[in-house]
Amino acid sequence: MSGFLADADLGVNPIEAARLAHLAAGRSYVDLTSSNPTAHGLLFPPKILRDAAAGFWEKRRYLPDPHGALPARAAVAEYYATRRAPGAGPFDPEQIFLTASTSEAYGLLFALLTSPGDNVLAPRATYPLFEHFAAVHHVELRTYELDERRGWAIDEHSLLNAADERTRAVMLVSPHNPTGMVMRAPIPALDALGLPLICDEVFAEFTRTTPAPLIAALHPRLPCFTLNGISKLFALPDLKLGWVLMNPPAADRFSTRFEILNDAFLSANSLTQHMLPHLFAHGMPFVEHMRTHFRAGIDLGLHLLEPYAAIQVIPPDGGYYLFPRVHGWDDEDELVLHLLNAGVLVHPGYFYGLDAERDGAHLMISCLTNPEALESGAAKISDFRLSGCGESI
Repeated sequence: MSGFLADADLGVNPIEAARLAHLAAGRSYVDLTSSNPTAHGLLFPPKILRDAAAGFWEKRRYLPDPHGALPARAAVAEYYATRRAPGAGPFDPEQIFLTASTSEAYGLLFALLTSPGDNVLAPRATYPLFEHFAAVHHVELRTYELDERRGWAIDEHSLLNAADERTRAVMLVSPHNPTGMVMRAPIPALDALGLPLICDEVFAEFTRTTPAPLIAALHPRLPCFTLNGISKLFALPDLKLGWVLMNPPAADRFSTRFEILNDAFLSANSLTQHMLPHLFAHGMPFVEHMRTHFRAGIDLGLHLLEPYAAIQVIPPDGGYYLFPRVHGWDDEDELVLHLLNAGVLVHPGYFYGLDAERDGAHLMISCLTNPEALESGAAKISDFRLSGCGESI
């Protein structure tokens, strides 16, 4: 057997097996891993959704466009023109392509930019799905380092060393998942490489300080593909709509070929495209509500973990996760299983490509959860004693 996942271990990992056994035994736990806003009461206003869909069925016509419906693309362009962020517009709707999701956009860009045997560069830590995207297209995923001591800043020396003659693109995530790092200045190494940039900004509206700049504005001479969508922006992962925004260098070189690729699938559904202008016109107060919620959750999480010397957490600039380092451990499975037995579920750093022996043990904690659950989970963590450390965390 050959192909995607042919040699993968598809068994249940020890943490998931323990979680299922925990539930089977009737034992509860505080879940600090959830990244689903809809599971925590962050529901986009139903009236806006109903009003956005009104009139679609009576006027319904299937008029496929490989770029996506023009009114929807115009709404995306208007969003960038009015977004309070460096380099946020204006953009021509012809620079925008609608996809069913940012995940699909990644797949289309891998097909556009690479051939089997090529490689792309991604940050380490990194979102686990990137490995699957690369495997599907028979492309090597090479990683460059993020320097934890400098607030998870990109290590330029590592970035340059990771590239070779078969490197076709650099993947950038800002705000970064799960560290919360935001790129706020140009990276000279990126200009030196001269490669296309795949820029994931799905958490761009959710920063703790000033808005996140567009990477395309930091590197205007490089082809930049900016990925975003309504899954995170409006907490609507079930309505499935994303987009790829190309800056002029990207549009000049790649727009026609991307149009052919997107036309082969036409995955963005007509109903959500029809709804999009209304969602942008009336949904931004909900985005502000989510931003307030996330900021409060992050601030509370930082406050709750601050007293414990064994935990070192760098305050994130964006996103809704904390990614603390836990001193005194070199086995993240053991640490997470101990915490589960203490009544709290977290994710280990190796889920995001880190190595505890090399990088130190890390945990991913979602601050999406309500304040009561976050306080309860932090209390359970603080009551747990570090084996061999002689101190509480």
